Amino acid sequence: MKFRLSVVFLLMNLLVFAQEKAMTQDEISKLKSSVNTENAKIQTIKTDFIQYKHMDVLEEDLKSEGQMYFKTRNTLKWSYSKPVSYSIIFKDNKVYINDQGKKQTINANQNKLFEKLSGLIAGSVTGNVFNESEFKIAYVKNNTHYIVKLSPKTDAVKKYIREVHLFFPFGDAVVSEVKMLEPSGDYTKILFKNRQLNVKLEDAVFAQ
Repeated sequence: MKFRLSVVFLLMNLLVFAQEKAMTQDEISKLKSSVNTENAKIQTIKTDFIQYKHMDVLEEDLKSEGQMYFKTRNTLKWSYSKPVSYSIIFKDNKVYINDQGKKQTINANQNKLFEKLSGLIAGSVTGNVFNESEFKIAYVKNNTHYIVKLSPKTDAVKKYIREVHLFFPFGDAVVSEVKMLEPSGDYTKILFKNRQLNVKLEDAVFAQ
């Protein structure tokens, strides 16, 4: 009986430990200021990532790995190496896709939805998304992170993305994790690791 009670109390403590709380106005102001200051310094980002795609119809999440490269003026590349080779580049208002050698180019200027989505993705990498005209924004925290929750206001974007959650570790003004929730309840979670800021990135990195 004592063992059961101990387990119950342990589970209750874990639930409380992981519970999200609203950030104070002072915390929100400091986070926004820190992120904006850090963004002004960022010229490039190079980082490894692990991506989990959760779908209710599957028993296990789909796991992918690769590297992400970011350069000022919203030049962004996702390069997947596992389980298959795949890359997507956002550059000069175009989207270049290379699916195991099969290439495709999309003109984002001619597709406003793609333009907004590509801007959202680039902003999610740096945390530069405090735009209340585009998003309804909620600020919460858990025991280790500040979490910024973005709900798109545009109906066209809402069809694809219900919310975006950006995770900022305490004491760090750069995003460490992104979670994108779809209207269906499925979601994509991306964890960044081995991050390097302001390293030299050759133009060849973003060649399609």
